[in-house]
Amino acid sequence: QVQLVESGGGLVQPGGSLRLSCAASGSIFSINPMGWYRQAPGKERELVAAITSGGDTNYADSVKGRFTISSNSAMNTVYLQMNSLKPEDTAVYYCNADVTTYYSGTSSYWGQGTQVTVSS
Repeated sequence: QVQLVESGGGLVQPGGSLRLSCAASGSIFSINPMGWYRQAPGKERELVAAITSGGDTNYADSVKGRFTISSNSAMNTVYLQMNSLKPEDTAVYYCNADVTTYYSGTSSYWGQGTQVTVSS
C-alpha cells in the first residue's frame, strides 16, 4: 500500500511564497516521475510541475520562473517552492507519483490535496 501525504498549503497574499511538500510511504521499490497538479473551482485538474528520477523537470507555462520543483535523493519526497504567487494560483494542489511497488507493479497514486489560497 502506498500513501502520499502533502503539507504546506495555506493562505498567502499576492506576491508571497509557499512551499509544498509531499512524502511517499509504503512498499515502494521506485518512483518516477513525481509531480504536482492543481484544480481550481470549475476547472479541470492541470499539471503544474513534474520531476523525474534523473532530475529532469517540466513546468506549466503559467508557473515557469515562479515555481520550482525538487526532490530528495531517495526520490520519495517532492517539494514545490512557489514564489510570486498570484490570485490565479488559488487551487487545491495534488501530489502525484508513478510508483513501482515490490508486490504489484507500477501504478499512479494521488495525495489527498492541499488548499492554496492567494488573496489580499
